[in-house]
Amino acid sequence: MVSNHASTQTFPVSMDAFLQQVERKGYRMAEMALGSHADALDVLQEAMTKLVIHYSDKPCEQWKPLFYKILQNAIRDWQRQQKLKNMLFFWRNQDSDDEMDWPDNADSPLSEPDEQWAKAEQQAQSLTVLKALPTQQQQCFLLRSWEGLSVKETADVMGCSEGSVKTHYSRAVAKLKVVLEGQDDKG
Repeated sequence: MVSNHASTQTFPVSMDAFLQQVERKGYRMAEMALGSHADALDVLQEAMTKLVIHYSDKPCEQWKPLFYKILQNAIRDWQRQQKLKNMLFFWRNQDSDDEMDWPDNADSPLSEPDEQWAKAEQQAQSLTVLKALPTQQQQCFLLRSWEGLSVKETADVMGCSEGSVKTHYSRAVAKLKVVLEGQDDKG
C-alpha cells in the first residue's frame, strides 16, 4: 500500500520550531558537502537567516523545500568561493581533521558487542562512501532519504530536472548498496 506522505506530514507551528526541526539535518548535509564543522555552521546559519528574513510570511508547508533550496544554494556558493580562493592561494592547505558523528542510535541498542561493532563498521563505511559521492548525488540522497522530499521537491531544491534527481539518487543508492552488501557477505 502506498501512503500519501504529504497528507500525514505535520507542519511546525512556528518558524522557531521549524528551524529546530531541520537544524541537525541541515548541519549534517552542509558538513558532508563542505567537510568542515565551522563552514557547515556558517552556511547553515546563512540559510536559516535567509529563510527567516525572506520567507517567514510564507505558509509553513513551504518552509522545508524553501530551506533546503536556500541551503543548497549556500553550499554551492561556498564551494565556488573556495574553488576561487584555492586557485588564488594554491599554497594554502585547508584540510580538516574534523570527524562527523553518525546520527545517534541510542533508540535501537544492539544485543551483542559483535553486532554493535559490525553496525558501527557498516555506518563508518557508508559514511565514507556518502562523503565521497559527487556533491549532487550526496545532496540528492540526503534530501530524498533523510528529509523525505519528493522527486519534484528535490528537483526544485537542487535546481535540476526530476530525471536528474532520479539519476543522482539511483547512483548514490547503488554505491551505498555495494557497501551494505559487502557487509552482509562478511557476516
